Amino acid sequence: MSMAALLFMIAGVEAQEVYNEIKAKAKATAEDVKADVVVRQISQFKVDALEYLMLKMREQMPDSTTAFLDIQAYSMDSFVNHFISSILDNKGKAEELQVETLKLYMDASYSNPLFNDTDIELSQSYYSNESCLTRFSLDTDWRKALLAIERQGSSYQ
Repeated sequence: MSMAALLFMIAGVEAQEVYNEIKAKAKATAEDVKADVVVRQISQFKVDALEYLMLKMREQMPDSTTAFLDIQAYSMDSFVNHFISSILDNKGKAEELQVETLKLYMDASYSNPLFNDTDIELSQSYYSNESCLTRFSLDTDWRKALLAIERQGSSYQ
């Protein structure tokens, strides 16, 4: 029984390493004054999204697993990277297509809340900021949002 508990603890530490690695890379890029400003802003969003996720999980889901945190972190990173790829693929195309792509991602983020946070000022701080490239809700179930994009996104590329 103690061996099973030890294996569970080791698996939990390893699982959270993905969250920590994504956050560490994003934080390093966000703080790198030599990096492109847009790249830094995208990385700052990732840091903020991960910190929000951890904060809300501790408040509302204290019994959740590190594997769940890991999946959410990986999905958020994939969602943002998929978005950036879509934006780059649509560069030079009709502005309507670019706007439609942004709306698709914004909707996927907004329509898939994880915590149903009533603190709209915080959870929608990026979503409502027109000067941000990453206009996504912090209160997002990133796994569901990524799946929504993967189902719908190919029609916009």
